[in-house]
Amino acid sequence: MRYDATAKRLYVGYGAGAIATVNPADGKTGGQAKLPGHPESFQLEQSGPRLFVNVPTASLVAVIDRNTMKITASWPVTGAKSNYPMALDETGHRLFVGCRNPAKVLVYDTTTGKDISAFEIVGDTDDLFYDSARQRLYVSGGEGYIDAFQIDDASRAMRMAHVATAAGARTSLFVPDQNRLFLAVPHRGNQQAEIRIYQVR
Repeated sequence: MRYDATAKRLYVGYGAGAIATVNPADGKTGGQAKLPGHPESFQLEQSGPRLFVNVPTASLVAVIDRNTMKITASWPVTGAKSNYPMALDETGHRLFVGCRNPAKVLVYDTTTGKDISAFEIVGDTDDLFYDSARQRLYVSGGEGYIDAFQIDDASRAMRMAHVATAAGARTSLFVPDQNRLFLAVPHRGNQQAEIRIYQVR
């Protein structure tokens, strides 16, 4: 789910392939965009009407116009497969797409839809976040690590940290106002379920 604070609309991905708008005031659904497969992570453009969504079963990123709820472009994902998480650097016109097979981030130019670079990441990724204040990307993976990358203006990535976490800990949330990354660790064997909090420095 994503919330558009300006339009006061909630966007929900669901089912075999669709994203719908919901009015949170009354719970009524509005427009609906059909997709060629189940949607995974998606991001809303703040300065424009576009919505970018990962469709891993179709190996593409779909671009939806939120005004018409129609697909306006489909960007093929060819550099890797299983594109689940994504993060948007709107100022830099970059979309970071996390893939699991092999474990990579593919970087797309949002003005052209072309992939412009790629780099290896932790395995079994489920979440990634762009820290615009520091020009960094944080990636959590079920392989048991958090990766932190410094991203330069040419979209080259330098790994700054490869922090050991726990097996299966791949769901996370970065809160920029707090400079914190929250990681969900599942119960496995002797490892108890917990939330770990990492301070960004």
